[in-house]
Amino acid sequence: MPLRDRLLALVVVVCWGLNFPAIHLSLDQFPPFFLVALRFALLAVPTMLFVPRPQVPLRWLLGYGIGFGVLQFAFLYLAMDSGMPTGLASLVLQSSAPFTVLIGSAWLRERVSARQAAGIGIAVAGLAGIAALRAYGGAQAGLLPVVLTLCGGLGWAFGNVCSRQARTDSPLRFMLWMSVVPPLPMLALSLVVDGPAAIATSLTTLGTPTAAWALGGLAFTVLIATVVGSGLWTSLLARHPSSVVAPFSLLVPVVGFAASWLAFDERPVPAELALGAVIIGGVLIASARPRAARVLAERGQDAGATTAVASAAIPSPRPVSPRPSVVVADTDT
Repeated sequence: MPLRDRLLALVVVVCWGLNFPAIHLSLDQFPPFFLVALRFALLAVPTMLFVPRPQVPLRWLLGYGIGFGVLQFAFLYLAMDSGMPTGLASLVLQSSAPFTVLIGSAWLRERVSARQAAGIGIAVAGLAGIAALRAYGGAQAGLLPVVLTLCGGLGWAFGNVCSRQARTDSPLRFMLWMSVVPPLPMLALSLVVDGPAAIATSLTTLGTPTAAWALGGLAFTVLIATVVGSGLWTSLLARHPSSVVAPFSLLVPVVGFAASWLAFDERPVPAELALGAVIIGGVLIASARPRAARVLAERGQDAGATTAVASAAIPSPRPVSPRPSVVVADTDT
């Protein structure tokens, strides 16, 4: 990967890492489920007006929207509203990577290699350690926020598998059209759980300083983390193998922890940082391609470059969409 693209990947890491403090600010003003509905509604309206719908089966678009949009963020926002520290949320959400491998194995009958199984085991051990630490003291909040965040990671993983099955030729349009799915179900859930009074209060107090920070956080989430961050990430995945790009997402919790420390004085206990390193190590092991696969991919790229002129002159009998590989993170948080 050239230096320019490495720097772009780091820009995405910063955008996504800062998104967690932005969500924290927004939750100070808006109820969690209503905030999810508002976030995606701001994307859905211009998407329906100006972005062509991707040519994918409707069931996979709905599955991606339900998994990535509804389940992930409903659980994540509820966890953070229930006391999940911002930096720790950015770390525990990395559980989506081993969950994706496990769902792919159970649902799509994909083979799990010994290396992947070892990586998943290491990551799960780290997550279990954080859960035990939260359950038996020595942390800022209890076990429930961690469990809710894990459920968010599981929803993200379900969305990843649906995205893979969709085999879209335009990942960015697919991601934008996914935003059409969450607003109505999340608004209905908000009316039932958050209540009309809480929603009305959040909308009638937008002139306060807290609301100004919340609206700034919401704007960052929609414009910077989603449009800019996901747009750059999609372009990087289009130019490089996912095994080269995806490990950069493991730096997101580093930015999340640092930003939360500076902005909110959230100081993780040393045991949490150590277990976080265990989780990231497990995710990296589970998501890295074996050396033999990398060599074959590089040889395939070399062969493709050698025969590009000849193959360009031969029309393909039908368009072929490559099967994307499972990555650590497909889109923003």
